[in-house]
Amino acid sequence: MSETLLKDVQEILNEEKWTRATLGNYSTNQFKDLDIILKEARTDHVLDELKDMCEEHLVHTKNSIIALYLSGMIALSRQLIDDSALINLITIFVDNRKWNIVKYLCERILDYGESKFALRTLADCYKNDHDEKALYETWEQLARVDFEDADLTKMLAEYFEKMADLDKAIDYYKKALHRYLNKQSWTNVKEIWENLMDYCPQDIEFFLHVQKKIAKTMSQERAIILLQELYTSCRKRNDISTAIDVLKIMLQYEEHDMYARKEIVDCFRVSYAYHSQIEDYIRVSNLLQGWRNIHEAIADFEKRIAFDKGNFVYHRTWGVGRIAQVHGDEITIDFAKQRGHTMSLKMAVEALQILSKNHIWVLKALWKKEKLHDHVKADCAWALRTVILSFGESCDMKRIKSELVPSVLSAGEWTAWNSKAREILKSDPSFGVSTDNIELFTVREHPATIQEKLYNEFKAQRNFFDRLSTFRSYLTQKDSELDSEYFTEMFTYFLRHLKSSGQINEYVVASYLLIKDIAGNYPHLGSSLSLHFIDIFNSIEDISGLFLKLKDSKLREAFLHNVKVFVPDWVDVFIRLFPFVLSHELLIDATGEEYTEKLTILTRNCFENYREYKEAVVWLFKNVRSEQWYQAADISYEKQLITLIHILDLTYREIENRRETTENRKINKQVWNILFKEGILTAFIDESPEEAIERIYPLINDVKDLDPSDKLKLRSRIMNKYPNFKFIGDVERIIVSRGLMVTSAKYEEKQRHLVSIMEEEVPANSREIAFALSLGDLRENAEYKAAKEKQEMLNTMVAKLKDEIDRAQIFDPATVNTNRAAFGTIVALKNTKTGLREEYTILGPWESDPDNRIISYLSPFGGAILNKKSGEQFTFQETIYTVESISVATDY
Repeated sequence: MSETLLKDVQEILNEEKWTRATLGNYSTNQFKDLDIILKEARTDHVLDELKDMCEEHLVHTKNSIIALYLSGMIALSRQLIDDSALINLITIFVDNRKWNIVKYLCERILDYGESKFALRTLADCYKNDHDEKALYETWEQLARVDFEDADLTKMLAEYFEKMADLDKAIDYYKKALHRYLNKQSWTNVKEIWENLMDYCPQDIEFFLHVQKKIAKTMSQERAIILLQELYTSCRKRNDISTAIDVLKIMLQYEEHDMYARKEIVDCFRVSYAYHSQIEDYIRVSNLLQGWRNIHEAIADFEKRIAFDKGNFVYHRTWGVGRIAQVHGDEITIDFAKQRGHTMSLKMAVEALQILSKNHIWVLKALWKKEKLHDHVKADCAWALRTVILSFGESCDMKRIKSELVPSVLSAGEWTAWNSKAREILKSDPSFGVSTDNIELFTVREHPATIQEKLYNEFKAQRNFFDRLSTFRSYLTQKDSELDSEYFTEMFTYFLRHLKSSGQINEYVVASYLLIKDIAGNYPHLGSSLSLHFIDIFNSIEDISGLFLKLKDSKLREAFLHNVKVFVPDWVDVFIRLFPFVLSHELLIDATGEEYTEKLTILTRNCFENYREYKEAVVWLFKNVRSEQWYQAADISYEKQLITLIHILDLTYREIENRRETTENRKINKQVWNILFKEGILTAFIDESPEEAIERIYPLINDVKDLDPSDKLKLRSRIMNKYPNFKFIGDVERIIVSRGLMVTSAKYEEKQRHLVSIMEEEVPANSREIAFALSLGDLRENAEYKAAKEKQEMLNTMVAKLKDEIDRAQIFDPATVNTNRAAFGTIVALKNTKTGLREEYTILGPWESDPDNRIISYLSPFGGAILNKKSGEQFTFQETIYTVESISVATDY
């Protein structure tokens, strides 16, 4: 069937004659017949052969209508970048004014996705037909695709303005403004700014955003020209607060702007007309004096004007207070423990900090702790808004925590509250992030769309792959527009990396893979890909190194997919990358008789170089050790286990030295699960001769950070099978490696004690110190000295408890073996000097109770008893003891 189809097409191509008369007889029905051929070729899986045939024919007959259409449609269906065949075909029919065929061909192209060429050509068709409705609908579609065409969006804005559809007109004017701004077209930017000032003067955030870009990309002088218009609009609408903000920006750009200086004073007079000291404060702040720095003058004025009756202030010693009276140059303040305190206005300006009535410090001072605690827990968004606004325009999570823990929330409550708060900061449109620092959160005056929030995150991030992840999130949003300034700026960021000259690095590769992925959904963006993957791949100097630098799983998958599709020796590449990919799919793709030997060599290489390929060794042992090519590596089972033990020890040391901690913790846990949780080591002990255990156990024993209970379990297993097995090394080191053996009951008790100190005693002590400070004169302040001494004592206790808890190793009673004296046993001794029988329970220093004969294994006497067998004698402080019996201790 497929051969017949190809033969028929070849005959049609050979019979085709190209003349102007032939073109005149063409109709859409002939192209529909060609579509049937394409459908049959797809069913018979001969599209590649058909495309090759057509391209061969075009070499000799470049204007073959049939070959151009079939070749072009196959390329289009596979989303190939080269669309020259269809462009040539459409151009032929445009030149011959066959508009119905041109429309059909354009619509066929658009069936596979947006195309700027097809849309522009289709618009010409509708213009020729005088179909205004279809024309503007097509232009709208084109504006969404071609996000560089500023004239088109301006024309659409003017059209909808004429049609009295102001919402659409404003939307297109905004798009046009950003596009002209990118083109540095000042005349058009100014014209559209003025139009938007008429239609949406209250969209302040939009205008401020635009002026910021103008100041950055054009000039601050031009930004000031537009800000003057925005200021005039604010004054007309009596929006004095925004007018002041606009003037401040103008003065940041040009601090000697006397017009802005005079206007801001006028605005202050209007804003604070009720204030009795307004004129005095304007005068003493030198706001109108050109010799004084305007920013210092504004700051001075705003601080002075805030000192009014009823306002709150903060003093570093006396805390929060409220202004009770302002009389001339003297103010009276009521602090919690110093009421009626008076000071000069000059001193107040220097010593006090003005607080809003909703400042978190004010709420802490005025509200009952229980009320504030309940409100913060119940309304997380309110608490976030309160704390962030308390400290200016932005605030990080560290500062938020310091204000709430432990004074409002306990450390335990913070964990759950923090998770909820971060989710709110991410999803609530009233919160945003600083465009300069991703860690700083802001409260927005006007709610932001999720697209704007993601764009701001993108701008604030400094890491390339964090930006890539944010851009992906933007693309998944339901209402994200490809013609928006947000998309354009983010897309252009990756496009710049792709087009940057120089060495091919992970940023170039990641940008190519990202843009190619986006072009899969929006083919018109594929025109940005001037490079092919194979060209990029051949320019990579270190494939493994670059692959590891692709810090994104989707990018890695895309990279491997492109390697398989476009790189001839892709299997060799897969095998080379396997230690870094560790995927069943990768091995399945790469297996075959000619490659099994390479996989065997890979396995042997990973075990021989386990320090470099730690994760690969663990994966191979866990997942494919039954495969023939793995077994062909001829690595003994004992050597495999020894390699895993070495990796366990190596990862412990890397973790201790804080090197790649997350990765090493993951590998360490995997090895521990294999060796201990899955019972691989115990099975090996049960099945192996004593000589093999003598080689394995010392390696386990030398892993100093391994939980002592794991060592004790293995030790017990060995002693059960080989009672006379000789354990080489220091016994105390076997029982506890840099840790502290404790019972679970004592461990929990110590944790409760630490929590009690941190959440009850430390806050109480902080209040004692604050009270003592309020009494003044620290030189003879007995309360202050006593509180500071207690603080030092509490800090010492906390440090000691934390250290001991960190070192604690919880004892597992199931590991007790009564063959020798050990932790968790009761040892009966005969004192040969007195002839009396003495019983001692051996536990740890936390459980030690000598009066009840419970002794620590770390004490001198406990250490002397440790590891002794029944019937064995030992000497301690010139007294000879005989071990009569050893039993399991249960009452602890």
